[in-house]
Amino acid sequence: MNSIEMYKKYFTKEYLMGPNSFRLLDELIRKRPEGASFNRTLDLGCGYALTSMFVANETDAEHVYAFDLWVPATENYRRIQDNGLEDKIIPIHGDAMDMPFAEEYFDAIVSVDAYHYFGCKEGIFSEKVLPYVKKGGTVMIAVPGLKEQPQGELKEIFETWAEGDDSELFKTASWWEKLLKDECQDRCDIEVKEADCYDIAWREWFESGHEYGIRDKEFLDKGLYDILNFLLIYVRKE
Repeated sequence: MNSIEMYKKYFTKEYLMGPNSFRLLDELIRKRPEGASFNRTLDLGCGYALTSMFVANETDAEHVYAFDLWVPATENYRRIQDNGLEDKIIPIHGDAMDMPFAEEYFDAIVSVDAYHYFGCKEGIFSEKVLPYVKKGGTVMIAVPGLKEQPQGELKEIFETWAEGDDSELFKTASWWEKLLKDECQDRCDIEVKEADCYDIAWREWFESGHEYGIRDKEFLDKGLYDILNFLLIYVRKE
């Protein structure tokens, strides 16, 4: 496996869309359940397909489906070609709420800094995601979360930073664990834990110079840094 340092050319405001997704994905992969396979992987909410390229290079994946609603598949395909990965990565434009795949098709579904935008509602995981994983396959999700619910003035700062309704997308580890256990109904092994790359993922986002990164730092310096975290979620389908 290659060093994450090989991807530093993408740690810039032109490519990063938030706290460094390479750091999150690297840790997500390293801490996967024993025996988890990436042979046929769906990268759900792949953005610029950078995470898809990382999976293609750094795991046993034979095929990676780079699936995103906001970034055109053609744009991602050009980036994939530039990296010589057109035989391994299939770019697809589509909506996570209506995926065009056969059920039990994937060995793994990976989602980095995307799932919380659509997956916080009851029924989404069991109806829209889990069916596409093979028995014995694994869903691996990295999302921003909360160590604790903000209170008082910090709550106002948090809701201003997250711009209203988006504040409802940040959940604690226990919240995600309960939701997924209710969704799976004893069909899955579930593990939710905090990521260790919190500091460096944020720092590299701030250092990218992206205007949103500059804004994020201003708010995190007001106290949000101490209550936020990143969560790694693993669901193994039995």
